[in-house]
Amino acid sequence: MKRLNLILLVDDDETTNYLNKRLLNNLGVAERIEVATNGEEALKFLKTNHAAGHPGPELILLDIKMPVMDGFEFLEEYTHLSAELKNCILVMMLTSSASFYDLERLKQYTTVQRHISKPLQEPHVREIMDTYFPEV
Repeated sequence: MKRLNLILLVDDDETTNYLNKRLLNNLGVAERIEVATNGEEALKFLKTNHAAGHPGPELILLDIKMPVMDGFEFLEEYTHLSAELKNCILVMMLTSSASFYDLERLKQYTTVQRHISKPLQEPHVREIMDTYFPEV
């Protein structure tokens, strides 16, 4: 399985972040895993990381329901970022929200590759890696 440089988890739930980070680390899919607890923190991380000349995350796992800036608000702001900053970032929704309204609303964001229901599980990670980050 290919190893990514950086995965960004965006979720306000500490337990979820702990479990997701632990799973991703145990599977060895990334050199680094960063956590943002809302969309605003995630945008700040992306901009600061880019300004410092560091490579961006290859994968963002984004929750929908968060305080301060939720996943949809993040996606609105994300669409306005420079192409250079967004280059090669795959965005996936990882959420417990399975409402029809939310799933329909997600369809308007072409940057979102797919929706994954929480909790993140090993088969999800393997499928993501095999489908979107195959070893060459």
